Amino acid sequence: QVQLVESGGGLVQAGGSLRLSCAASGRTFSTYAMGWFRQAPGKEREFVAAIRWSGGMTYYTDSVKGRFTISRDNTKVTVHLQMNSLKPEDTAVYYCAADGPTTRWPPSRRDQDYDYWGQGTQVTVSS
Repeated sequence: QVQLVESGGGLVQAGGSLRLSCAASGRTFSTYAMGWFRQAPGKEREFVAAIRWSGGMTYYTDSVKGRFTISRDNTKVTVHLQMNSLKPEDTAVYYCAADGPTTRWPPSRRDQDYDYWGQGTQVTVSS
């Protein structure tokens, strides 16, 4: 059974940093794309970033380019999202998701294409 468990959310002031983690288990993810999505109150869930587990290619939505970095740790089977220069508009529940097995790249930005989801972690950025 696939499990994705997020951690690392919290409250931070604008300009600050947070590092989210997603611990994955239940299968081999080498042919998967791992994504981060977020959902702000009253808004639809939106794509943030993705990484191909094999090869480590990364992809970002424009609003986070240069501020967020997605990475993976093969040993710990964990995906990270380092978020720097945070803005109040980054406030949302952040979800980790897995799409695969897949050869699709660039990754899908549609949440319906991701098969597995974590429970979400709240990120709040105060102004």
